[in-house]
Amino acid sequence: MTAMHTLADWLTWLEGQHPTAIDMGLERVGAVADRLGARQPGCPVITVGGTNGKGSTVATLVCICRAAGLRTGSYTSPHLLRFNERICLDGAPVDDATLIAAFEKVQAARAEISLTYFEFTTLAAFVIFREAGLDVAVLEVGLGGRLDAVNVIDADVAVVTSIGIDHTEYLGDTRELIAIEKAGIFRAGRPAICGDTEPPGSLLQAAAALGAPLQLRGRDFDFEATGATWAWTGAGHRLEQLPRPALALDNAATALAALFAAPLAVTEAALREGLRQAGLAGRLQEVAVAPRVLLDVAHNPHGAAFLMRQLPPASPGQRTIAVFAMLADKDGAGVVDACLGRIDAWHVASLGGTRGQQASVLAELLRERGCTVAGMYRNVATALMAARQQALPTDRILVFGSFYTVAAAQQALAPLEAD
Repeated sequence: MTAMHTLADWLTWLEGQHPTAIDMGLERVGAVADRLGARQPGCPVITVGGTNGKGSTVATLVCICRAAGLRTGSYTSPHLLRFNERICLDGAPVDDATLIAAFEKVQAARAEISLTYFEFTTLAAFVIFREAGLDVAVLEVGLGGRLDAVNVIDADVAVVTSIGIDHTEYLGDTRELIAIEKAGIFRAGRPAICGDTEPPGSLLQAAAALGAPLQLRGRDFDFEATGATWAWTGAGHRLEQLPRPALALDNAATALAALFAAPLAVTEAALREGLRQAGLAGRLQEVAVAPRVLLDVAHNPHGAAFLMRQLPPASPGQRTIAVFAMLADKDGAGVVDACLGRIDAWHVASLGGTRGQQASVLAELLRERGCTVAGMYRNVATALMAARQQALPTDRILVFGSFYTVAAAQQALAPLEAD
């Protein structure tokens, strides 16, 4: 084995240690988890799955729990700029030394068992959480649910935020099939929360078969926006005049349902303070003004449609200009279709790497649908620069299509923010 001294050394090594990047199943990762004693983090666990909305739901839960004085651990993926973002203690990414120490323990325990990058790093997160003395752990599912490495831990509360069509090669090509995979995080007799207002019957059947008490948005809990505030109803509570988080209310409402179902002591005052603080990079995140620049990681049709619903109507005379780049294995046509009629001009960029889609392919999809392609660019930074130069101060620029797209935009804007 090559000597690893830095976090970069470890991550580079991990990328080539398993024959395939994705190899779903719990047998290998479960065996190593048992060797590490990592299946029991020693605190209540909320696991969050779903097609879209997972990150926002996790962020809301973490902010409220922290406001309540609870020591929190959260695990999310992918990251935007630094791997450390995936594993946080009390809202802060863990440092390199903590990660390396956990990697060394996973490496020693796995011995002859081969693990994917995601499996290895998920186990490292579990090691860190077990040793941190947490009051609550909030875990985001990486892919699907039933066979995802996160699912080796039994959740005290399991959340499915939404069910859309994505990752069909692994999860199936219908919402019914995908819902079965998502519902795989439910546990017998333990609360299950679903934020999708029209869940497939297969999810309802899975919960019933397990005896998992299921709470559905629109039936058992719901919310309503009331101007600058909002209200939430569920679990025998009616909360009025709640502060709006810098996140979609659909996901914040689902997080509240999970919070009330969890064995945690959270006051209403802490809940309100947590909502005031809740936000997440890359979710309609405003990073510049005159013109406004908004970043969003929407990368599939379901996510793009949700983004369009969250995007406020344009002001009179205001144009909405897109900086758009995607991965080739995503449904570019479906994403564009979800945005028709809402975007005035598109600046399309290529994404690098083996999975990156070429700008010319996206431009052709747009032209076939009668959309205005303002330019094609070799990368996101160049596209964003052109969009900002061409936009009027009253316009708004929406950068979206992938986590990689948002990360590239953040990197391009960082030197400007530092000036």
